[in-house]
Amino acid sequence: MLGKFKPLILATIMLAGYPALFAQQPSKVSADESTPQGKLRFVVVVSRHGVRSPTGKTDQLNQFSAQPWPAWSVPPGYLTERGFTLMKLMGGFEREFLIKQGLLAAEGCGDVEHITLLADSDQRTRETGKAIAAGLLPDCNLETHALAEGTPDPLFHPLAAGTVHPDKQLATAALSGRIGNNPSGLVEAYRPQLQALEQVLSGTGAPPKMSLFDVPSSIAPGKGDHLVELRSPLGTAATMAENLLLEYTDGMPQVGWGRVDEHTLRELMQLHTASADLERWTPYIARAQSAPMLEAILASMQQTVTQKAVAGAAGRKSDRLLILVGHDTNLTNISGALGLSWLIDGRRDDTPPGSALVFELWQDGSASNYSVRLFFTAQTLDQMRNTTPLTLENPPERVPVFIPGCSRSDASCEWSAFQALLQKTTSSELTR
Repeated sequence: MLGKFKPLILATIMLAGYPALFAQQPSKVSADESTPQGKLRFVVVVSRHGVRSPTGKTDQLNQFSAQPWPAWSVPPGYLTERGFTLMKLMGGFEREFLIKQGLLAAEGCGDVEHITLLADSDQRTRETGKAIAAGLLPDCNLETHALAEGTPDPLFHPLAAGTVHPDKQLATAALSGRIGNNPSGLVEAYRPQLQALEQVLSGTGAPPKMSLFDVPSSIAPGKGDHLVELRSPLGTAATMAENLLLEYTDGMPQVGWGRVDEHTLRELMQLHTASADLERWTPYIARAQSAPMLEAILASMQQTVTQKAVAGAAGRKSDRLLILVGHDTNLTNISGALGLSWLIDGRRDDTPPGSALVFELWQDGSASNYSVRLFFTAQTLDQMRNTTPLTLENPPERVPVFIPGCSRSDASCEWSAFQALLQKTTSSELTR
């Protein structure tokens, strides 16, 4: 089993909306069963983009493999046709789910005036937004708002946009402290998974030019929009493991030159999760890079509670749904800042294409009594590979997420406690 550096927070497997624990499997939770007492008033969805092509340079990756990595039909980092289809399916399911919960109307396009959809400036995020909109409100022209391509968006990339100024030396110390100031130790910590990936890369042919174990290990303050530069075989392997995941979810007939099945992929994806855990979940790094998004989420929810415009909100006070389409970095940063963890589709803390954190604001009885519930949702590996239609009877997986320092025994957060937690999380002077 893959070791993790952060403590286990297994309370995330609580059944949504029920005080009893372990009541049923997360993939079987329906809209009726997950509805607590009260009325759903507002939802924020922070989604990763859909399946894309790899972003790394193929010629560099080919040094580690006996056979060349496959060619893709779209430029590096672009949303694929399959990726668009899968996100349209997610949008369609979200429509069914929110109609069932009473947040959206079953007919017409009136909900366009109550939904804000913001995407990062990359092609894959903008196209993902369009796919979600096409499934969520078909033929209703729900607009995806985004900055011009290549423009760093402060909401999704605050460090690159220059809106946060954390201490890179402190960030390096925070990460270094999680690995005993010994980046080369990561090789031994994940040797079984690294060896499994080496076998996939080597195949039965001539040995590759380079071995993963030849990658040097080091840690230093980052440059540009990188807080920390952690170099190790783990980081290189993480990129390759995700590329194999992209091959699998994009439906390629052969994954990893025919040497990777779903079981092997699950083992290898632990490398990517472990790398993300260190570089993105580390609390100081996570707080610095998620602060603007968490502030926007809080302000947007406050508008519903107060029925007044709030500075910093990402949408209108009349909105019922806010969708933010970004990256796995955003999901991992938020989880690190708030100490979140989950188990979904048999994988811990994974953030596959199209996965999302879902913040629900509920009005509990009286007009002034609000609470917040948090979920993580994602299509299963099988659903993505097979382009499985999503319905209330065959939904993507969705699990409740416990928020340390806020969640109660039924997994809900009292609004005032949620508000105080996010204000405390984003108020550090070191992130400004």
